[in-house]
Amino acid sequence: MKKIFTTIRNIFSIEELRDRILNTLGFLVIFRLGSFVVLPGIDPSKVGGQFEGFLGMLDNFLGGAFSNASIFGLGIMPYISASIVIQLLTVAMPYFQKMQKEGESGRKKINQITRVLTIAICLVQSSVYISGTIDAEAILIDRALFTFTSIIILTSGTIFCMWLGEKITDKGVGNGISMLIMIGIISRFPGAIIAEYIHRGYLSGALLFIIELIALFFVVMAVVALTQAVRKVPIQYAKQVVGNKVYGGQMQYLPLKVNSSGVMPIIFAQSLMFLPGLLTQIFRDSDFVQSIGLQYANYTTLAYNITLGILIILFTFFYTAITINPNQIADDLKRNGGFIPGIKPGKPTSEFIDNVLTKITLPGSVFLAIVAIFPGLANKLGVDSNFARFFGGTSLLIMVGVVLDTLQQIESYLLMRHYEGLMKSGKIKGRSQVAVA
Repeated sequence: MKKIFTTIRNIFSIEELRDRILNTLGFLVIFRLGSFVVLPGIDPSKVGGQFEGFLGMLDNFLGGAFSNASIFGLGIMPYISASIVIQLLTVAMPYFQKMQKEGESGRKKINQITRVLTIAICLVQSSVYISGTIDAEAILIDRALFTFTSIIILTSGTIFCMWLGEKITDKGVGNGISMLIMIGIISRFPGAIIAEYIHRGYLSGALLFIIELIALFFVVMAVVALTQAVRKVPIQYAKQVVGNKVYGGQMQYLPLKVNSSGVMPIIFAQSLMFLPGLLTQIFRDSDFVQSIGLQYANYTTLAYNITLGILIILFTFFYTAITINPNQIADDLKRNGGFIPGIKPGKPTSEFIDNVLTKITLPGSVFLAIVAIFPGLANKLGVDSNFARFFGGTSLLIMVGVVLDTLQQIESYLLMRHYEGLMKSGKIKGRSQVAVA
């Protein structure tokens, strides 16, 4: 306990780090306050409902701003969608690949394209959001005027959230966009704990409630292990003599993450899981389609979880394949005079890296699938649906990843000022490793 207080004192003794933490907290407070500001022309007493499925997951990410019909109703999600589209285009189109290789200037061009695409997505999503989620009796002004003004306000709200995220990244601690998503998820956690405690019946269910908290702790530790796990591939660099100095010759490591795809496979898989519900709306006269739709309408059914797990495994391999290019890694190593001991440079190195990726991606994808279906299993065991969401899935993976990245940045400040780090070893394992390629 004494070490914790000493570390906190060291953190706030560094002026730059203290200012960054306070800036981050201030920006997050602004973001949360904006989540409660309702769109003009709406009766606040007639909005705010419980969404299920994909809309429920989206509302969970936004901390209730979606269901409250606030000015931040779309939050940062259109920017995330635009970033995913640009990332896929970077893999598929040579034009974006060329910009990515141009360095800082190319990165600025890609960011500008992402922002423009974000505005376009906002215009579409805001119109769908207004027509599909806001009841007509909640609107107090002319419908056409409300739709026009709300589209402008929602788009401006998303742009403002983008600005907040960039400010957190520049003047705060951690990745700003990820912090905004995480604070939206965490804002639901206290209410979920209270609801679960009431659900268990106060004192009569206190033992079960404590067991659930212990189980949640171990689930979080398992997700941390999944996020941190890397396979270190040894890299040897040849010695080079430049003038009177000898460079190279040292042994380094190429860290290949067990879960290099992050939360993307779960997001893609959950998006496809809403297709059966869409088919039931199209083929309403078909009893066969309706029976299938009922099986996939509940995320606790066996068919839903098996299908979700298989899709996550497939998408993990797919996303790993498009984000990590063994040929490019092998070429970069060869260009810089590096090689894997016992493996010839060039194509054999590429095949070796691809083989290692395949071996570590399989258990990583299976574990990721288990994490994704755990909320459904927890709900089936009697855990309240709001609290069960924190037992796995996208929410838990995002929170763990953001917290680890933020801790690593704070620790780097402490180590630069010769203070002891947050961990006993002085390093957050697996996060400060830099890929040699």
